[in-house]
Amino acid sequence: MNEHTIFVKEATTESGIWEVELLLNQLHGIERVIVDTNDGEVKIEFDDKLISKEQIVTTLVENDFTILH
Repeated sequence: MNEHTIFVKEATTESGIWEVELLLNQLHGIERVIVDTNDGEVKIEFDDKLISKEQIVTTLVENDFTILH
């Protein structure tokens, strides 16, 4: 299992956090999603044999979430 941390602009509001968690938890291979409400930090635990970091980020972007660098 791997862990990846990204910052999502919209993950600082209750509805944004709910949407990010719902979207990511539907993906095959995602084990756990933890969101820090203060800064939009999203920690994702996933099985890298089933899904890649790139696929996770692409899914968020395709669903109109803003990835902060």
